[in-house]
Amino acid sequence: MTGIIIKALSGFYYVKTDTEIYTCKARGSFRKSGVSPLVGDRVEFTPMDDFTGTVEEILPRKTQLKRPPVANIDKLFILSSFENPAPNTFVIDKLTVLARHAGIEPIIVFNKSDMGDFGEFEKIYKNAGFKTFVLSALKGEGIEALKAELKDSISAFTGNSGVGKSSVLNAVLGEDIIATGDVSQKLGRGRHTTRHSEIYPLSFGGFVADTPGFSSIESGDDYSLKENLVNCFWDFDDFKDDCRFASCSHTKEKDCAVINAVENGRIEKTRWESYLEIHEELKDLKDWQNKEKQRNK
Repeated sequence: MTGIIIKALSGFYYVKTDTEIYTCKARGSFRKSGVSPLVGDRVEFTPMDDFTGTVEEILPRKTQLKRPPVANIDKLFILSSFENPAPNTFVIDKLTVLARHAGIEPIIVFNKSDMGDFGEFEKIYKNAGFKTFVLSALKGEGIEALKAELKDSISAFTGNSGVGKSSVLNAVLGEDIIATGDVSQKLGRGRHTTRHSEIYPLSFGGFVADTPGFSSIESGDDYSLKENLVNCFWDFDDFKDDCRFASCSHTKEKDCAVINAVENGRIEKTRWESYLEIHEELKDLKDWQNKEKQRNK
């Protein structure tokens, strides 16, 4: 039978068909190959009469992310809150890069507008060309516009712990399905009420995944991301080909059209600063490391 993995927890995969949900284990061959089923995967599985089963095959993936660990999503909604934690443009930008590199549309969401004004951050991301939503899950403000964007898509929500992902999802789903938690005053972040990824069907069409929060995120060792980094900053597109040197890294070169655009206010400075930081993280990766990694898979 064919189904979609809607939850992965403690080595069990919950596979939804048109009519039932089966609790499955994966074949041992997945561990040997280094490939693990992900939430969002379409799979072939062998069902049993007691609604258990075995995942036999992962069908080809349209998209894949390592963080959050989900497959086949169309849109990644990147959430921030007003404070505890406050918006971090570098974290937001890194997530947009990882989404863009994976062929997924990144969308920016600022929650807790009842606590203050997001105008500065909204300006940054709207000027950079992102769909940007400002809302309050507590008061229900902005939820209908968000639901219209979620409609008929397979989406995932991600963001730092404590930004209110679960509260926003409960508002979207129309009931308190997902546990919410307070922000730890000592740590300044959420208490990780979501500990696994899980997909929920939307009554108005589509699916949305809740994913565990995090306190930091790494770029990893993906050489192809290093090669594609500038293309993941779509606000650079109008300028990157006008640099004096064809090999321009857009970090410090003379007559760099991207740097000139930053200085003239045509590219947001925080966006370029994030580009510089990610570029620095990736610059020492070598092609041979990537080829060796592929051979060892």
